[in-house]
Amino acid sequence: MTFTKPFISTEELAAVLQVDPSTVRRWRTAQPLQGPPFINLSERVTVYSTEDVQHWLTARRVVPGAAK
Repeated sequence: MTFTKPFISTEELAAVLQVDPSTVRRWRTAQPLQGPPFINLSERVTVYSTEDVQHWLTARRVVPGAAK
């Protein structure tokens, strides 16, 4: 997956992951925190570094048969 911008919104991340934006928001308030790292620009604006999202996705990759 290649991103064209350095930062994406909650809605853009949700579209990439094919989940509802409310799911992404819930990850940010879960204890412990879930989802990729995020940046709160203000009380109402949160963005995600596309580099962080890529690393987060790579860390969750499971190769069947390799994990023993």
